[in-house]
Amino acid sequence: MNIILIIVIVVLAALVLISLVRGLIAFIQMTEQDLKTPGVGRSHQMQNKMMFARVKYQALAIIAVAVLMMVNR
Repeated sequence: MNIILIIVIVVLAALVLISLVRGLIAFIQMTEQDLKTPGVGRSHQMQNKMMFARVKYQALAIIAVAVLMMVNR
């Protein structure tokens, strides 16, 4: 059981890192035109999407760590 939970935590941590990097790349690729156009641009949408994905994966990783701690108690 411990091995499975550790693998899940590592996978979730990798997903957090991937979504963080993709969000940063979307931020870096933002142009001045994206800032001046009214409404939400593609770059902002991608940043928001990656932010929510990162938060979701972090929450799942925290839950997995809590379960691992309860199992080893």
